[in-house]
Amino acid sequence: MMKKLITYLLILLIGFSIGCKNKSADEETDVVLVGAGVMSATLGSMMKTLNPKLKINIYERLDLVAAESSDAWNNAGTGHSAFCELNYTPQRPDGTIEFNKAISINEQFEISKQFWAYMVSKGKLPEPKSFINNVPHMSFVWGDKNVAYLKKRYDVLSKQLLFKGMQYSENFDTLSKWMPLVMTGRSRKQKVAATYMAIGTDVNFGSLTRGLVASLKKENGVKVELNHEVKNLKRLEDGTWLVTVLDNKTAKERNIKAKFVFIGAGGGALRLLQKSKIPEGKGFGGFPVSGEWMVCNNQAIIAKHISKVYGKAGVGAPPMSVPHLDTRIINGKKALLFGPYAGFSSKFLKQGSYLDLTRSITLKNIWPMMSAGADNIPLTKYLIGQVTQSDEERLNALKEYFPEAKASDWKLETAGQRVQIIKKDEKEGGVLQFGTEVVSAEDGSLAALLGASPGASTSVDIMITLLKKCFPQQMATPEWQSRMKEMIPSYEKKLSEDKDLVNKIRKANSTTLGLKYFTID
Repeated sequence: MMKKLITYLLILLIGFSIGCKNKSADEETDVVLVGAGVMSATLGSMMKTLNPKLKINIYERLDLVAAESSDAWNNAGTGHSAFCELNYTPQRPDGTIEFNKAISINEQFEISKQFWAYMVSKGKLPEPKSFINNVPHMSFVWGDKNVAYLKKRYDVLSKQLLFKGMQYSENFDTLSKWMPLVMTGRSRKQKVAATYMAIGTDVNFGSLTRGLVASLKKENGVKVELNHEVKNLKRLEDGTWLVTVLDNKTAKERNIKAKFVFIGAGGGALRLLQKSKIPEGKGFGGFPVSGEWMVCNNQAIIAKHISKVYGKAGVGAPPMSVPHLDTRIINGKKALLFGPYAGFSSKFLKQGSYLDLTRSITLKNIWPMMSAGADNIPLTKYLIGQVTQSDEERLNALKEYFPEAKASDWKLETAGQRVQIIKKDEKEGGVLQFGTEVVSAEDGSLAALLGASPGASTSVDIMITLLKKCFPQQMATPEWQSRMKEMIPSYEKKLSEDKDLVNKIRKANSTTLGLKYFTID
């Protein structure tokens, strides 16, 4: 009897194994893009330009395009170009200013603008004001130590080609003209300073993404399916991928065979990367950070402020939590936000599960995550302080940037969810990394984007990096080189080292996108 039972079980196991191995595809495509956010939309648009014959399938688990991190209300900051974000220019122990990251981010944003201008010129994006508008970028600080830091930062950056035109002032009346809300009701005895960059912009990445996806849907061979969630990824013997997709409306699953898969699912990317089982993805973990905004509901106040005013972050604060009084243009209307106030949620997506963090922990990443946690006590303390803030404390934080703020003019709204990268480190065991990272399979058949800030603003440059990693041979061909230079006129050139090229590019982009610009002498 026992032998029969064992034989029966072996037959079942062999049958199950054969069934899994020979699992057939319901459909075949060239490219699967997971998530309908700005990253997938950018990559899909670039790949379709490079090779118009490609078949591309885009799967989004929600019923809207750009409903998570790319949505205007979920972004911690828009139009990141390092003009005003002080966390990109930290002060070294010797008192000097580190500015290389600021230059890099600014150049990456210029690359994004080139691509958007190209898409507008080809009729593949809507009227530019629907997604990009001029909003001056300012840094604002108070106190002797912070003012001295900002002056050093200005002295360094104003000499850099991409930051020419930046203004600096400690004069109360000048600052009152630049940012009346911030200075009204403030003591003239307070030591204050600010920098001002007139060519700063506000970008509605939700609108931009929806424009790109709408254009992609019109292309031959492109399929966009909402309410479709990628549940699993399996590598086949021929090097392609079997992508299991669940239709959330019908609860039916399909299997899509794809030559290349991009996981651009925001906070959901980590779990799918783990399911892919590629060696390059082992050891990565994630730490979720949530956020909230104070949103102004008084139109008279909104009308008085036309800038993005960034301050210094608190000790231990993640980059997405740098405080700023922020003018946004959302669906053609001005909005005024302050924050974000950081918090903690175990969700990896705003519309995710509270089990996301627990489910992401594996034997491969538990030690890096524990090590990173032990080394980031200031972040833990900061988040606890933010989570336990009272309404009065939030209002007091706002009053540091808007002294006459009244609670009745503002309401608290939930912002987006971000997942900071935790990665293995030989010395530390694990490190918490602020930024974005492309993780790709050795053969280039799969890539995932992990991380957060600066994210969307540098999406085009990030996707160029991905294309070079995953399609090195194609990117080296004359055809792809030519098309890359058509999309990105400064492709493989350093804007930060070529004044004539900067002037040419900024003039062309600004003319197409309807933005301000000035010629660098």
